[in-house]
Amino acid sequence: MPETIMNTTPLVVDLDGTLIRTDMLHESALRVLRDQPLAILLIPYWLWLGKAVLKMNLTHLTDFDPSSLPYHQELLIWLKQQQTQGRTLILCTATDQVIALAISKHLGIFEAVMASDGLTNLAGQHKAEALEQRYGYAGFDYAGNSRADIPVWQCARQAIIVNASDNVTQKAKEACVVERVFPSSTIGFSAWRKVLRLHQWLKNALLFVPLLAAHQLTNTEAWLALTLAFFSFSLCASSVYIVNDLLDLESDRQHPRKCKRPFAAGLVPVSVGVALAPLLLLASFALAQQVGGHFMSWLVFYFVLTCAYSWGLKRLMLVDCLTLAMLYTLRIVAGAAAISMSLSFWLLAFSVFLFLSLAFVKRYAELEVQLLSGKQKTHGRGYFTLDAPLLQTMGMTSGYAAILVLAFYLNSDAVTKLYKMPELIWAAVPIMLFWISWMWMKAHRGEMHDDPLVFAVKDKASLLAGLAFAVVLALGTVGWVW
Repeated sequence: MPETIMNTTPLVVDLDGTLIRTDMLHESALRVLRDQPLAILLIPYWLWLGKAVLKMNLTHLTDFDPSSLPYHQELLIWLKQQQTQGRTLILCTATDQVIALAISKHLGIFEAVMASDGLTNLAGQHKAEALEQRYGYAGFDYAGNSRADIPVWQCARQAIIVNASDNVTQKAKEACVVERVFPSSTIGFSAWRKVLRLHQWLKNALLFVPLLAAHQLTNTEAWLALTLAFFSFSLCASSVYIVNDLLDLESDRQHPRKCKRPFAAGLVPVSVGVALAPLLLLASFALAQQVGGHFMSWLVFYFVLTCAYSWGLKRLMLVDCLTLAMLYTLRIVAGAAAISMSLSFWLLAFSVFLFLSLAFVKRYAELEVQLLSGKQKTHGRGYFTLDAPLLQTMGMTSGYAAILVLAFYLNSDAVTKLYKMPELIWAAVPIMLFWISWMWMKAHRGEMHDDPLVFAVKDKASLLAGLAFAVVLALGTVGWVW
């Protein structure tokens, strides 16, 4: 008998935070910010007219792919089981009706859709009144997740609690009988590590390159300044990574590996990212003030360039790789600025060509993944999968150009001034030749990570090459000790 009642009572399902692990209002605002940033200035006016008007206008300014959204898979499986048993499913959401209808059509399990229509914001008490008018008091069951759903549960027969806090769960239990609870997932250290991209902080070790290249290892003051600069740059980079992830949600969700990033997968709410990014940036600038010199200027330039990359440069063919190479090189320039040290032409030229090669490795690896997925074009990028062989050629050429610059440097007068045994430094050339060739061989075989530097710190051959390179430089500096 209970099963018969369950199958005949309409089951009303909320969307944001319940059926999907994200909020469509937040995502719509982010897409408008990315594609039509000037329209963001109209948001206060639209909000003044009403939240339903705001949602309608944001929806009409953007497109979205319902198939790429982070659905609550456990809930979705259960809903399909309920439908199979003959239960009527209704999607009822405060999201604009255009989005709700598209999602309903994609899933194909809902018999009706109730949503905001530009006049009424179907949330909280408004949703409760609309459902009670349609199905009667206690004439429906409701699946929700937030405090705004409490008035709906108060007039529902049973509650299905999805992804809710302990406080909301308790309120729902006080409002009506709870049929089922889908517990919320906690945001653990692993998720926060991915949000901040802590592994990417390794790149900021490039700030120390000017100090090492100048053989100023005993300069305590410089080490202190560069340590502050490292954390300042890292916090700034994390802020930018968050912005990049927020603006690139749809592209990430269509990527085999990037779809697991916390924001794309819905593990961390996008609203958290919106709040966290400026806080990290403020902390970064506060540390930069303590570094002194021209470091702050280069940090601001890095931030502006990375924002430009996130907003549009990454969608421009070749310009994206050149920008990535500049961003790597900027770390070395900023490191020199932090300790008021001039940079040599050799170091800059070597860095630009080397990092350009690594940028091409990154794009080539992404194209190979897309090619294996049967796609002809990468989403949100300016490349076709057929461009992969050409990128490979340009990338290998750039890498070998970096080694050629290194060879010319080793034949310059600067080497004799810095190294006791400059002839030993020539061993760095074959080491670099091996490493560049190795990286491209791995990329060609489809074994390259999305980020070549992350791959390098995990790859045994790359680590051995780095160790050999460091040993050669050390022996050339102190001389051969018998």
